[in-house]
Amino acid sequence: MTRKRIIKWTLILSVIGLSIYYFYPDKKLPPNINIDSIVVYKSKRQLLAYSDGKLIKTYKISLGGQPEGEKKIEGDKKTPEGVYYINDKNPKSGYHKNLGISYPNDQDIKEAKKLGKPTGSDVKIHGLRNKLGFIKKFHRWYDWTAGCIALTDEEIDELYDAVKIGTRIEIKP
Repeated sequence: MTRKRIIKWTLILSVIGLSIYYFYPDKKLPPNINIDSIVVYKSKRQLLAYSDGKLIKTYKISLGGQPEGEKKIEGDKKTPEGVYYINDKNPKSGYHKNLGISYPNDQDIKEAKKLGKPTGSDVKIHGLRNKLGFIKKFHRWYDWTAGCIALTDEEIDELYDAVKIGTRIEIKP
């Protein structure tokens, strides 16, 4: 087989594989489900949604640009770790829609004060930047947020509808 044919077939198979990845539908949340607990595993890039103690769906996520370790100060591009609550819902976000996370908590504030720095705030679970929703699942290939948790627009739509303000979220390393 010639080098040109190898390159040609590699490109064709790559395009087919990427197309399948892009268009293959993800499992949807059941209709009218109430998600009452969320657990995030940063190292696995997973967000787990629970209802009445039962795992309902696992989402693949992107995190802050420097995801390893706990968020300490504003601008460190880390996603916080600990127990928080959903404290806001914004249907008109610059990132499609978002769910606000109650960061910083008292412990986070205390740690940042020791360092003489601000904690930062506005940590969210959100979709893709407006007008870039066509990227869909490809956003998962790297960590790109400023410390938030990113889903596709379709995923934040369903989670947004299923989560109430006050829902517990635990973010683990």
